[in-house]
Amino acid sequence: MSAPTVHRSPPRPAAGRGSGLLPALLREVGFRRYWTGLTVSALGDQVSAIALPLIAVLAVHAGAAQMGYLAAATWLPYLLFALPAGAWADRRSRRRRVMIAADLGRVALIATIPLAYAFDALTLPQLYLVALGVGTLSVLFDVCNAQVFNSLVPSARYVEGNSLVSGSRAMSQIAGPGIGGLLVQLLSAPLALLADALSFAASALCLSRIAPIEPPGERRTRGQLAEGGRFIVRSPIMRAALASTATVNFFTFMVAALFVLYATTTLHLAPGLLGAVLGAGSVGGLLGALSAGALTRRIGLGATFLLGSIAFPAPLLLIPAAHGSTLMVLGFLFAAEFVSGLGVMWLDIAAGSMFAAIVPDQLRSRVSGAYRMVNYGTRPLGSLAAGALAGAIGLRPTLWIAVGGALASFLWLLPSPVPRLRELPGKD
Repeated sequence: MSAPTVHRSPPRPAAGRGSGLLPALLREVGFRRYWTGLTVSALGDQVSAIALPLIAVLAVHAGAAQMGYLAAATWLPYLLFALPAGAWADRRSRRRRVMIAADLGRVALIATIPLAYAFDALTLPQLYLVALGVGTLSVLFDVCNAQVFNSLVPSARYVEGNSLVSGSRAMSQIAGPGIGGLLVQLLSAPLALLADALSFAASALCLSRIAPIEPPGERRTRGQLAEGGRFIVRSPIMRAALASTATVNFFTFMVAALFVLYATTTLHLAPGLLGAVLGAGSVGGLLGALSAGALTRRIGLGATFLLGSIAFPAPLLLIPAAHGSTLMVLGFLFAAEFVSGLGVMWLDIAAGSMFAAIVPDQLRSRVSGAYRMVNYGTRPLGSLAAGALAGAIGLRPTLWIAVGGALASFLWLLPSPVPRLRELPGKD
């Protein structure tokens, strides 16, 4: 299946001295503004990643099952809405505007939490509803984002572009959890969420200042919902990748749903230390993003994906193994987060680059929606399973089971063409 030509805006180098120190893509004004918006938004997300669970634990006294429900609420919209959202987005010719509207909607939703807290009216159902609303808007943002990225980045630079986006996410993860933990201690967790609301506003501003030439929307409507899924099923690369990433997502989100509760109640870590632990994982993520290009050139794109699929979950074994003094516990957790962050970036960058090259432009949002429906749809299921299982057998045994399941995810890749893929594949 051939893809229509995508006309991109001509590169516009950044003015000013010292621009040669920037990566080539960041010297192009459009991509730099796009990347800046995603980076600031990712920083705010990391504040919320620690603040929202702490609100549930400290402000409304959530238990293991309720923590599972809260984590599930964030990701449930991907299971429910990603497929129709992808079909809808492929009929739009101005996806950037949808992304801006999604950012502004998330600002309004998140701002309701500190407002309710200020009037002593914050409840767990409100946290669930905000998580569902933010997740739904994130679905719309994400299915449109794939096409905007491809409208800004030439195909020869997909690995570079994905490395920059993933690297900025890793940098935000370095600073975000520490900032989030500090803000929680200084201001309280609900007020710390204002940082995330402001980050979405900044993302909307950056997106409003770019003008990518997007391909026209697909006019045909019959069968659109199924086309993205059919493309994935027909592609042996995407089929195997989806099975692997969906499996690792299910089990690692079991870990994620319980981690804050486990760290605060079983390991007795303060919010500031918890933020530092999560930041350590992001240092590994940054190194993973910086090394991904060289690694793919040395061992191949598919082998990088396979290596990341193992290096991401394997270190998480140290989380349920953590015991002893506070110093020993921190050592276990720092090592787990650091090496896992390294692996997930290798996996993400290799996967994003393969998909950018394989998927035809006229199907991009539908394939993204179908892929995310399964891949991200496993996340709420994993979170719910974590809450139920932890309630029955306890936190630590549940974590052991979850990490063991995540480790098995790479087995889906072995019989597929993925491990033998050395360079970016062409579109069918």
